[in-house]
Amino acid sequence: MEKKQKRFYTRLIILAVLVAAIIYTVYNAAHNDDVQLLKVGDDAPNFSLVDLDGKTHKLSDYKGQGVLLNFWGTWCKPCKREMPAINDQYKQFKGQGIQILGINIAQPDLEVSSYTDKLGVKFPILLDKTKSVMRVYNVDPLPTTVLVDKEGKIARIITGEMTETDIKKYLTSIKP
Repeated sequence: MEKKQKRFYTRLIILAVLVAAIIYTVYNAAHNDDVQLLKVGDDAPNFSLVDLDGKTHKLSDYKGQGVLLNFWGTWCKPCKREMPAINDQYKQFKGQGIQILGINIAQPDLEVSSYTDKLGVKFPILLDKTKSVMRVYNVDPLPTTVLVDKEGKIARIITGEMTETDIKKYLTSIKP
């Protein structure tokens, strides 16, 4: 009987610790004040990332222009479907005060380079190796696109795949 009792109390203690850990995790996730959700009208957080050619891009370098930030990954099927449409619109809007920056989420340079070469992508592809920009912009899911107006304010946040018609409309809306 004593052995059964010890086993019962051991299991009870383990269960109590697990329940406490779950409650602690849920509470912290619900009350995490460090995460600020971005919304339309907020200043777009500045960042500095390197592109596939080794050139550094800062969002602040594009002040006075409309900027489309497209967060994506090579494994993301909707990202792959919208990439050619974004590329086509980049060719149309290039030189009109619009910049498109593709932000790849933490994938190897060679994989990203091979992928974008195969698709014929011409706009800059930035590498967010540590997911720091993704976290600052609260990106989830992929693809997510953030439109930034000429004043550096967030004009729109689009989650999910865009059509070429959508992209054209969005770029027109942020054209200076």
